[in-house]
Amino acid sequence: MQRNGQRFSPTLALMALAITFSLAVCAQAQTVDFLTKFNGNNGSEPFGPVVQATDGNFYGTTAHGGNGNGNVYRMTPSGKVTSIYSFCSQTNCADGQTPETPPILGSDGNLYGVTLTGGKGSNGNGGGVLYKMTLNGRITVLRVFCSSNACTDGDLPTGIILASDGNFYGTTNYGGSAGYGAIFQISPTGTYKVLYSFCSQTNCVDGAYVGVPPVQGRDGNFYGVTDGGGTDGTGVFYELTETGTYQVIHDFCQVTCSEGSVPNTIVQDAKGNFFGTTVSGVAFEITSAGKYKVLPNFSVGGTGEAQALILASDGNLYGMFGGGSPSDGGDGLGSIFEISTTDEFTSLYTFCGCGDPTSGYNPEGTVFQGTDGNFYGTTMFGGTSGENFGTVFKLSKGLSPLVETVPVAGKVGKQVIILGNDLTGSTSVKFNGKSAAFTVVSDTYIKATVPAGAKTGTVSVVTPTGTLNSNPQFVVTK
Repeated sequence: MQRNGQRFSPTLALMALAITFSLAVCAQAQTVDFLTKFNGNNGSEPFGPVVQATDGNFYGTTAHGGNGNGNVYRMTPSGKVTSIYSFCSQTNCADGQTPETPPILGSDGNLYGVTLTGGKGSNGNGGGVLYKMTLNGRITVLRVFCSSNACTDGDLPTGIILASDGNFYGTTNYGGSAGYGAIFQISPTGTYKVLYSFCSQTNCVDGAYVGVPPVQGRDGNFYGVTDGGGTDGTGVFYELTETGTYQVIHDFCQVTCSEGSVPNTIVQDAKGNFFGTTVSGVAFEITSAGKYKVLPNFSVGGTGEAQALILASDGNLYGMFGGGSPSDGGDGLGSIFEISTTDEFTSLYTFCGCGDPTSGYNPEGTVFQGTDGNFYGTTMFGGTSGENFGTVFKLSKGLSPLVETVPVAGKVGKQVIILGNDLTGSTSVKFNGKSAAFTVVSDTYIKATVPAGAKTGTVSVVTPTGTLNSNPQFVVTK
């Protein structure tokens, strides 16, 4: 993951982490199953979590798997991994290179994602691509970034989200009119436009260098963070309205930096409050009214870089500490943590191996909650004995199965995908109590239409084995 425009060096990090790994003392709080141990051909150095698709399998990317330029892989629930596409398979890497963010699932059931570099921009510097991919690995490049000499359309994309209007929104770390990153919109067919260029204001008080894409809030606006810029140069929390108005809601590292600096991806709860972490080791909340507060007792649980948070079906926040370089005070290994609704911090698992040389370590990104209720994530290193290609792990806390909608917001009349398990024979789908027309396509997904009169709330599916509820809530837009 890039921070403040600095490139990550896997080789140097691996050397430092391997030394620390051999010296670590184990302190397990919870059992984690390592489902997959990459071998290089099927993946190497996975970035970010996996995503669940309509076939019930999980999909993700690695930065250097396949032919060495990164790949997309499929993992079955039991952990069997298959590489479905290797990037830079086309002449001059026209299909992209080095995917450092996982794909997302589109409303059509296909995968969409970006690569950090590659593509055939007119200036030839490989500014990355935005791609569409079938679950069988057939790729279509929808956008090549840095297509102008000045890269005003963006350079080095850092991820995308699917919004309620059916379009994708994302960010680039560089490029834009000022060269410090941009927010963009792109349709499923490739129609592209830049919505805002960072560092457009004097001294970059509006933010600069965007390491993660925004999220769409419950009000329909987009919210996100930057790695740099702002009053102190350590990042901002921003809002971009649906009509294109941009404003900074919070400057990080004010006065003493005790409130944190260099923020990660944010998440919003059902009350409209935002939560996040900073690389410097702070967890924070920004209320719907814009008030900022640091969550207590956070940094006591781990060392290294704090990663992004997710809001799970039990209402608690989950995330990870990346290992971090030992020279910067990290342990080189990483951990998983939980923050309760009462702000109680619990360290759940430490990636130390406990004498097992095939365990994973140094997680990157965040965890993902599957519809089986379990958490899934990746470690950049560890795995097969004597090799360090990375792993996919599963953490189980006994949470109940659930369903997930794609997208998580939309208008009345919009057709959405509902992901789950054991859905065959389902007899009812309701959007916050309103019955919806639906079709059970397979045991792992349903197509449903947002019914008239539906309001924001939980989607429930009655299956032969019980009722499954959605996480997060589905937001009904106007």
